Amino acid sequence: MTGNSPSSGALQRPQQPGALTNPAAETSSPTQPDSGPPKGKQGQGLTGSRERPSLSLAYTLEAEEVVRLLGTNRRSGLAAAEAARRLEHYGPNRLEEAPPIPLWRKLLDQFKDLVIWILIVAAMISGALGEWVDMLAIMAIVLLNGIIGLVQEERASRALAALRKLSAPTARTIRDGDIRTLSARDLVPGYLVELAAGDHVPADVRLLEGFGLHVQEAALTGESTPVEKEPACVLPAKTALGDRRNMAYMGTVVSAGKGLAVVTATGMTTELGHIAGMLEEHEPEPTPLQRRLEQLGKVLVVVCLLVVALVFAMQMYRGGELLQVFLLSVSLAVAAVPEGLPAVVTIALALGVQRMVRRNVLVRKLPSVETLGSVTVIGSDKTGTLTRNEMTVRVVAAGDAMYEVTGAGYIPRGEFLRLPPEEGGGEPVVVQAVDEPDLQQALCIGAHCNNAHVRPRPTDDVWEVLGDPTEGALIVAAIKAGLNISRERDHILYEIPFDSQRRAMSVVVAVPGQPAVMYTKGAAEAVLEMCTHEQRDGRIQPLSGERRTAIMELNARLAARALRVLALAYREVDAASASPYQEGELVFVGLAGMMDPPRDEVREAVARCRKASIRAVMITGDHPGTALAIARELELCGPGDVVVTGQQLDAMDDACLAEQVAHVAVFARVSAAHKLRIVQAWKRLGHIVAMTGDGVNDAPAVKAADIGIAMGIAGTDVTKEAADMVLTDDNFASIVNAVEEGRGIFDNIQKFVHYLLGCNTGEVLFMFFAALVGWPAPLTAIQILWINLVTDGLPALALAMERPAKDVMSWPPRPPREPVIRPRRGLLLLAQGALVAMAAAIGFAIVRATSTDAAARSVAFSIMAFSQLGFSLACRSFKLTMPELGFFTNPYLLGAIGTSALLQVAVLTLPLAQPIFHSVSFDLRLWLLVLSLSLIPGTATEVLKVAMRALGRRQVSRDDEP
Repeated sequence: MTGNSPSSGALQRPQQPGALTNPAAETSSPTQPDSGPPKGKQGQGLTGSRERPSLSLAYTLEAEEVVRLLGTNRRSGLAAAEAARRLEHYGPNRLEEAPPIPLWRKLLDQFKDLVIWILIVAAMISGALGEWVDMLAIMAIVLLNGIIGLVQEERASRALAALRKLSAPTARTIRDGDIRTLSARDLVPGYLVELAAGDHVPADVRLLEGFGLHVQEAALTGESTPVEKEPACVLPAKTALGDRRNMAYMGTVVSAGKGLAVVTATGMTTELGHIAGMLEEHEPEPTPLQRRLEQLGKVLVVVCLLVVALVFAMQMYRGGELLQVFLLSVSLAVAAVPEGLPAVVTIALALGVQRMVRRNVLVRKLPSVETLGSVTVIGSDKTGTLTRNEMTVRVVAAGDAMYEVTGAGYIPRGEFLRLPPEEGGGEPVVVQAVDEPDLQQALCIGAHCNNAHVRPRPTDDVWEVLGDPTEGALIVAAIKAGLNISRERDHILYEIPFDSQRRAMSVVVAVPGQPAVMYTKGAAEAVLEMCTHEQRDGRIQPLSGERRTAIMELNARLAARALRVLALAYREVDAASASPYQEGELVFVGLAGMMDPPRDEVREAVARCRKASIRAVMITGDHPGTALAIARELELCGPGDVVVTGQQLDAMDDACLAEQVAHVAVFARVSAAHKLRIVQAWKRLGHIVAMTGDGVNDAPAVKAADIGIAMGIAGTDVTKEAADMVLTDDNFASIVNAVEEGRGIFDNIQKFVHYLLGCNTGEVLFMFFAALVGWPAPLTAIQILWINLVTDGLPALALAMERPAKDVMSWPPRPPREPVIRPRRGLLLLAQGALVAMAAAIGFAIVRATSTDAAARSVAFSIMAFSQLGFSLACRSFKLTMPELGFFTNPYLLGAIGTSALLQVAVLTLPLAQPIFHSVSFDLRLWLLVLSLSLIPGTATEVLKVAMRALGRRQVSRDDEP
């Protein structure tokens, strides 16, 4: 195509630096002396410090006033000496980055949990007493826990570094009257910058001239379509970021046209820099699981101190020897602490990470796996998250017919359905465009009057648009209809580009052997003014005033559905004419309505969220009408719901926002700061908030949320690095799958925590009972440590592999402050621990009466280990028995029980292990005693489940689930 070349006759290369098209349009401002950075007048919007100047309200000033305030020249730009002085004075145009966290600091951060410190203290005491095996075993498990956590989280946040990548590497500037290409980091306020299609905007700039200039701002504002720029306009101070049509911002991309601008802000004073500052200011908060484990750790500390103090006082009162009493107290402390808990939790979360990868969710921060199960609110960006971020023609009105276009996005697959007349009724009918002359002509106009290109990516089934997404949508619609437009587009003779005054674009196509044709598209009111005739049923007839009114009414109805509407027209022209082509006496053909459509799977995902009592909220920078239309199509809100805009948010203080936020389903035209305030308002109400997004403007809110979720395909690097997890398929439904997985993970965490604490409770009660009746210590510290780390650890890990309950998504979200073990569950845990203690005490008493203390201790050691293995089977569910669950439905648990049982037999029978574990071998009679007593806790728990149901005490709420 030649439309952008000088030969097109409509776009000419500027002869002077700073001029774009018509030399008559050039204006210049008086040359300012190179006397240093400009000083702004009070109230004129010049802000900034010595380090970085910024015209933060440049959009409220005339272009010439901005040039004057910045001390530059409209024609020749900055002088080289002044540019160098400003660069030295203000520094480079780059985003500041916090120093990286060293690896040793990341490793130390893995040991902050209170439970970990309890284990470290226990290891230190064991070492001080000469129990080196105990100390090494405890420290090994602590170190293993830290390494696993570090490996999963080693990718530290690099959000600011990713932000810096968005800065353009080079910029075309005007300096000393010459056009020069400079590194973008060398820009300072006052530089004149040329912009053209495909350019990254290198800094925040005030536009001085523009010709068909459109900027894609979706990553910064959430606007789904390129924004048409109007350099001549002056805007109010409260204009939202996405409505500042005379500005362009760092990190955005020019999608069409040309422009000239003056730099008003660089580095950290740009809008992108403000976002970087918000990311830097946010301090991460502990996840719900971390808070719950910390609470559990405090309870364990209190229990340890009480038990140790009570036993110590009781034994000393009986006249016990100080060292022996102290050793007994240490053994009790070891029994009270579940040494395997931190490692099992960490490994369970790591296994959850692997399962989520298979469900298209990449977890960057380990505790986030469980946090999903606590989510009560999902705040979602619209563009690219709820929608495809791919403009799609949804409807075409041509002649007397209305056609619905199926298929979404840039993949050219879909059908055309001719809709029945509104007054007549009937069913839509699939049609072929070749059989509908008006439809075929409308699609042909849209495809030819176009500068975009559509192509498939060679690596996958994804199509992409090069150029304006709106024009790309018209080409995709033509390909769906089977039109072959590539050959004819090679014969475009002339182009009249779009501009904001005409609000239309035209091309002249001259295919050899056919009459030359002018194709025109644009705003309906603008195109209709150029039309004298219309095409209906393939025939051309005069366009009456009545028909003009009907067309504008149809245009208004389509616009009310949040569709972007373009009118399509044409006429034959004389290709040999020497005079310039004129837009006029056109034949109106039809209207094309398009939008960025919702993802196909999102409506079902929203419904699943609603069933799970999770509130879904749209938070977008797009227009209120578009946002509300999408929200209603996805059933995020009802017919009577309203939209709260960024300007309305500015009028609310934090207290007012906290009162209103729970009643709003759609926030529109909001900035990055607004999104952050909304997330914080939900959190102040006690909610666990997940925030999804893909653009730069989403990053601060994504990072501040309890769970930040980024899109992996369309998402910017900024948002991915700020997020806790990334959706590798950009599918909103994957969020709901991740929530289901998170709920299942916490459910399993509750199961194995209950199991571990139940076992430890049995050990403490057994040791306490022995002290109470005056027995010698029935278990040594190394035996307790072996049970807690090996015999209990493997089944606990296998419990983490349980499948999520089928109805897990019908449970309400867990209260954020709910403990891992609720009081009612704690009473059950105490009873089950008493059963374990009772079985071990009976065995110890029987053997001690007929044999040695060493034999009795070995029998008690065995009963404690095997009874806990059997108890793990009962912990798979709190309401279903083993036959109901299926004996082989968790093969990992069966393997863990078998492995742990073999290891337990080994330490009892191998001569090398017996001195270490203070164990002795015993005969078949004692083995039968061990096995029979070991069945008591698990069997009693299973019978209790049946009895509770028989007595009608079974609950149907989530309280029945661990």
